[in-house]
Amino acid sequence: MPLQSLLFLSIVLSTVIQGQETEVAPAQSFRNEFQILEGHTKREAYKSPLPYTYIDPNDLPDAFHWGDVHGVSYLTHSLNQHIPQYCGSCWAHGALSSLADRINIARNGTGGDQINLSVQYILNCGGSVAGSCHGGSATGVYEFIQRQGFVPYDTCMPYLACSSESREGFCKSVDTTCTPMNTCRTCTRKGCRALERFPNATIAEYGTYSYVTDGFGAVANKIKAEIYARGPVAAGVNAEPLVNYKGNGEIIRETSIFKMLVNHIVSIVGWGMDPETGDQYWIVRNSWGAYWGNMGYFNILMGHNALGIELEVSWATPGTFTTKNYPCHVDGSDCDAGHMEWQTYEDPFVQIGRRLRHG
Repeated sequence: MPLQSLLFLSIVLSTVIQGQETEVAPAQSFRNEFQILEGHTKREAYKSPLPYTYIDPNDLPDAFHWGDVHGVSYLTHSLNQHIPQYCGSCWAHGALSSLADRINIARNGTGGDQINLSVQYILNCGGSVAGSCHGGSATGVYEFIQRQGFVPYDTCMPYLACSSESREGFCKSVDTTCTPMNTCRTCTRKGCRALERFPNATIAEYGTYSYVTDGFGAVANKIKAEIYARGPVAAGVNAEPLVNYKGNGEIIRETSIFKMLVNHIVSIVGWGMDPETGDQYWIVRNSWGAYWGNMGYFNILMGHNALGIELEVSWATPGTFTTKNYPCHVDGSDCDAGHMEWQTYEDPFVQIGRRLRHG
């Protein structure tokens, strides 16, 4: 690895892992929400060939967006990590939103409503590996899910924006311990009960890309192949310039090394091309709500590590995911153990060839 890359990596790691607050404006600061926890020991776990090994970058289209594939969106809806109170859980939102997108892609847009995964379950149970409302990492989420063997759908554990050390809003009164009740539950007028059987998803493999090891142009092509073949990815970014981003289709072009320190996690869902300059850019989904940016999205220059967007890119492939639930009574009782069905994820080689032929 070149000396300058090693130097930059040491700067990034020393800044990121400390979890310090970074000044955004005189009266405002942005907390570093990207942290690698001590319990997160396995940053990659895969054996399958990566898409860039079987997709020629020259065969990829100039623009591709999972939110508009021949008029169909395969993306899950935009989320807001900061309600009902502030929580620095961008890492969980970015990781789970891109994983849920991949499940919807694997379902080929069929099978009913989109599947969304429970961020709150990760906050309740993944604190030592994945993170908390004070920061975490996408690969920590993936390692935790792979260890645990599942992540529930969000219909039985909705987002509360609280973790064990949270003191914001009503969090001091919320139990976030990792129990069956805080994994999946339902409630009646008489109280709540934990569900023993519930729809869930698993992870088969996960890994990372980074310009530090691959270089600017090479890593951009690898990320594009990954997105095109298997779906959106989680990515680190420097959030300071995003705080006051106005959208309007503006392409963020900040490439200063001092603005490349990752402190926030988002999802890259595709790319486009500026018709005036010919520059390609990433299409990125944030977790600050649809009122922010371009309905919750922003565009950022590709291939130059703008705001650190190509420094910490993470992906995961689903293992299995529930397509037919155990039918239960409304209070969660009398679940029929004979009716659960899962779909097993398959790497979409055939679909890749079809998309490359038809554009």
